[in-house]
Amino acid sequence: MTGRLAGRTALVTGAASGIGAATAAAFTAEGATVVGVDRAEVDVADAASVEALATSVLADHPVVDVVVNAAGILDETPFLEMDPATFDRTVAVDLRGVFLVSRAFAPAMVARGDGRIVNIASQLGLKGGEGLAHYCAAKAGVLGLTKAMARELAPHGVLVNAVAPGPIETPMVAGLSDAWKAAKRAELPLGRFGAADEVAPTIVMLAASPDGDLYVGQTLGPNSGDVMP
Repeated sequence: MTGRLAGRTALVTGAASGIGAATAAAFTAEGATVVGVDRAEVDVADAASVEALATSVLADHPVVDVVVNAAGILDETPFLEMDPATFDRTVAVDLRGVFLVSRAFAPAMVARGDGRIVNIASQLGLKGGEGLAHYCAAKAGVLGLTKAMARELAPHGVLVNAVAPGPIETPMVAGLSDAWKAAKRAELPLGRFGAADEVAPTIVMLAASPDGDLYVGQTLGPNSGDVMP
C-alpha cells in the first residue's frame, strides 16, 4: 500500500458520518489502517467507556500513530432557554471527549516519541453563534486544550493541532433550522457550506509526515471565509 499514511494506524472517533467518515475514507485512501468508532462503540464523554476502547484497540493495534477526535453533538437551543443538562452533555461530548480519548492514547505515543493528534473544533469556537452557546463554549475549549496539549507533547514527538471547519453539509448541521442555515450562508464570502470531503484533506495533511511536521498547536480553518484570522 502506498500513500502519505502508508504503514500508519489511525483512530477516528465520530467515524459513522460527516467529517469523521470523510476522514476515515481519506486516511484509508492514503494507505492508513483505520480504526473508526462512533457512539455505538464508545461514549467519548465516559472515562470507563474510553478506557475500555483504548484497551481493546491497543490489543489489536499496539501502535496507534494518529488520533482524530471528530465525535461531536450539536443542537440549536437559545441561550435563555438552555437547561444545564443540555449544556453539560454538549460540553461532555465535544470537549471532555477530546480530553479523554487523547489522554487514553497519548501515553503510548509519548513513550515511542511519535504521534499525531488532530482535534476537530469549529469556527464557532472563535466567533460564537446564536442558539449554540453550549457548542461554541465546547469548541472554544477544544482550541485551548489543543494548544496546551501541543506545548506539553511536542517535546516528546507528539504533534497536536486543531481543524476548525465552517458550516459543513453533515447530518449534524442538517438538524439546525432552515432559518439558521439561511442566515449563515448569507454571511459566508464563499456563499455556500462546505462538504466533509473538503475538510478531510486538511486533516490528512496534519496527520502525514513530512507535510504536517511544522504544525504545532495550530488551528486550520476550512470555513468558506467565515473566520479570517
